[in-house]
Amino acid sequence: MSTDSRYVEVSGLYVEVVRKKIKNLHLAVYPPDGMVRVAVPLQTTNESIRLAIISRLGWIKRKQAEFERQPRQSERQFVTGESHYFKGRRYILEVFERSKKPSVELKNNSKILLSVRPGTPKEARSKIMADWYRCHLREQVPALLDKWQPVIGKEASGWRIQKMKTRWGSCNIASKRILVNLELAKKPPECLEYIVVHELIHLLERHHNENFRALMDRFLPRWRLWRDLLNSEPLAHENWSY
Repeated sequence: MSTDSRYVEVSGLYVEVVRKKIKNLHLAVYPPDGMVRVAVPLQTTNESIRLAIISRLGWIKRKQAEFERQPRQSERQFVTGESHYFKGRRYILEVFERSKKPSVELKNNSKILLSVRPGTPKEARSKIMADWYRCHLREQVPALLDKWQPVIGKEASGWRIQKMKTRWGSCNIASKRILVNLELAKKPPECLEYIVVHELIHLLERHHNENFRALMDRFLPRWRLWRDLLNSEPLAHENWSY
């Protein structure tokens, strides 16, 4: 796909402009700092881009304010006493060093017990936790697909879990494959269900337009509440880059 990326300034706002072989203009605001990106058809004029951005300045500012208010975790060190999240609940991490196979388990709805071999570095502890989160998502996603695919009338050809920095999920329309963000294991179950439904509906409607929203209203009337719940949850610390 042919692309050309550059930045423009509109009313004091710096916007990344990406030209692609697409039919319509798409504008998005990304966490954690409210970066604005607009994807446009190759032949779109600069004036058309400027006018499109100006027409949505109010919406852009509101989205940036939402990200600014959203709580963020500091970088996790995977040591005893830290807060970690699972299915929307906050847990205190307890780390034990043992000469056994590493493991993670919940205790009393208040603690996550992380057992590691002596001298295990932070990066390896992080991977052990990530694998545990991944395992739980692998148990949850198939049940959600079984629930929603017959309702929506579309089936994904496959799905996988991936750590993504700008999206909670994505759907490749051509291959009908769905990606689910690993971070969703930390969020309330409703958030994961919302993302699965959202991506399945993209198999009916590619774009985030009125038809897409109407389909979301039809199949998941509470989707806005679940979306807002997801957006209010703490963001993980990341070295965000685009």
